[in-house]
Amino acid sequence: MWKNYYPLIIMGGILGALSILFILAYCLIKDKKESMGFERNISDKEIVKRLLKYAKPYWGKFAFVLFLMVFSIAYDIVSPLLIGKIQGIIKEDGFQLNYLFTMIGLYAGILVVSLLCTYFQSIILQKVGQRIISDLRIDLFEHIEKLSHEQLNHIPVGKLVTRVTNDTNGVSMMFTNLIVNLIKNCFVIIGVLVAMLCLNYMLTMMVLCFVPFILLFTILFRKFSRRAYRKVKDGTTDINTFLSENLSGIKITQFFNREDKKLNEFRTKNAMLGKAKYQQIFVFGVFRPTVYMLYMVSVLCLFFLGAKGAIDGKAILGQVVTSEIVVSFYMYISKFFNPIQSLAEQFNWLQSAFASAEKIFTIMDMQPTVVDSLGARELTDVQGEIEFKNVWFAYEGEEWVLKDVSFKIDAKQTVAFVGSTGSGKTTILSLICRNYDIQKGQILIDGIDIKAIKISSLRKHFGQMLQDVFLFSGTIRDNILLRSEGIDDEAVWQACKYVNADSFITKLDKGLDYQILERGNNFSAGQRQLLSFARTIVHKPAVMILDEATANIDTETEVLIQDSLEKMMNIGTMLIVAHRLSTVQHADNIIVLSHGEIIEQGNHNELLKKKGRYFDLYTLQNRKEELMKTA
Repeated sequence: MWKNYYPLIIMGGILGALSILFILAYCLIKDKKESMGFERNISDKEIVKRLLKYAKPYWGKFAFVLFLMVFSIAYDIVSPLLIGKIQGIIKEDGFQLNYLFTMIGLYAGILVVSLLCTYFQSIILQKVGQRIISDLRIDLFEHIEKLSHEQLNHIPVGKLVTRVTNDTNGVSMMFTNLIVNLIKNCFVIIGVLVAMLCLNYMLTMMVLCFVPFILLFTILFRKFSRRAYRKVKDGTTDINTFLSENLSGIKITQFFNREDKKLNEFRTKNAMLGKAKYQQIFVFGVFRPTVYMLYMVSVLCLFFLGAKGAIDGKAILGQVVTSEIVVSFYMYISKFFNPIQSLAEQFNWLQSAFASAEKIFTIMDMQPTVVDSLGARELTDVQGEIEFKNVWFAYEGEEWVLKDVSFKIDAKQTVAFVGSTGSGKTTILSLICRNYDIQKGQILIDGIDIKAIKISSLRKHFGQMLQDVFLFSGTIRDNILLRSEGIDDEAVWQACKYVNADSFITKLDKGLDYQILERGNNFSAGQRQLLSFARTIVHKPAVMILDEATANIDTETEVLIQDSLEKMMNIGTMLIVAHRLSTVQHADNIIVLSHGEIIEQGNHNELLKKKGRYFDLYTLQNRKEELMKTA
């Protein structure tokens, strides 16, 4: 008796051997998961829970799609029965063509309804999915804007670009296709199983014998797929980070003839990404054929049992297998395994979506280190009085950049900070704007601790003019009106004239509508600096900050900037950091720093009389200027 079922026993042995092989491979990978970058930080359950929050506002749309889905899957459930019925009608004696046309018309009607429902389902999902991803992308960008300077300094720009663009696109597939199709496939599988049970429970039990293998292979390959997709995402991030940095600095690369070196570095990273892609393809190339093999084995088992029942003319487990049942079951097995085969592809997309979502939520889980204190207040009017009380600050650990620094700046006063590189000058300016939080001491604005003021309200009253002026792509007007749009062109022109920026703007063919290229590359350093002055003045800040604003300026432009600085000193409190001491000679107070401590302070004449550190710096600069003139 057993000899009659040798084909089934052999197939079972092959499936058992494959299962053991995959389990062993899984165990080997699992033991090495930490060394292979296989660790998980956020569980699938948590990822799904957080993503569904973005889908919640559109639950009505999803409910309507599920309603359409009921009609779209009717074809998968009913069509095998109709085909089997048609096959039986043709074989019957007294065959009537009209009855055949009726069955074919019914089949075509169900197909048309299914196609229409599928079409509208896809349109709705695409629209809703794009809205959800837009919401996610906006939330991510908004969160990045809230991160502190310290956190942004540790995250490459290319990595953030990848999170906002590539990774959100990876998640979009989940809402536009995956979720509904996964549900649809589950409904199809359940519907097909019910139909098969009603048609012939013996053959249905045979099909169900393959389900444990399907579940086992899916669970095992889930781990391989997750690992492969994470490597692809990491490789993509590395390349984007490399490109963001090196394309920005490509002029330096060309100047030092390092094109070959950078090309080799790019080739290495590109090869690593290619290797990760190959691993991803390999995982998919093993999984899907394995599922397809289960499908073919089940079809062979169907033909074997069906043919055996028809040839022997005996019932199998109490049920007779007819040709009509074989035809219907052949189609049902296809309907049963097609969703599972689709799940193989969808599963890879799902892993990609989860890998992308995990990286997005890793950024969103970063809590800003500089935040508004509980009960922080709005700062409506600022006089410009600033005081440091025993301030200690370090960027890392206890490597103190400022050590017990105390000073007071009166409103409308101009104060300069002087010292060698690394003495803490720029750090003081950053702390006043609360770009970083101090570890010890207190910083006061008009007698109010800056930690008791809302960050946005505090920074609104500051105008910063830095050495490296950043101009955005757009018009001159857009860059000057960076903080506010409620200012007319007359006010913009007045600000430009006040800082002498009109001297070159009036020569441009479109004036304020002249287009600025990326980073302002179509302007000189001096012109960019004058535009930053105008950008600051037009918003009438109570406190102005100049950090090395004249460091890279030519002599002709420096005359214009010096004239602008003298005008701006009358607007409000001005804080200046400059290596060129000629820029700070007219300051009301000059604070000299060394290794994070104040070593002397006073006005220009007072410090020269002391013949201390400031006197040495001033004398040294004068000698350099005289030597340059002589040369």
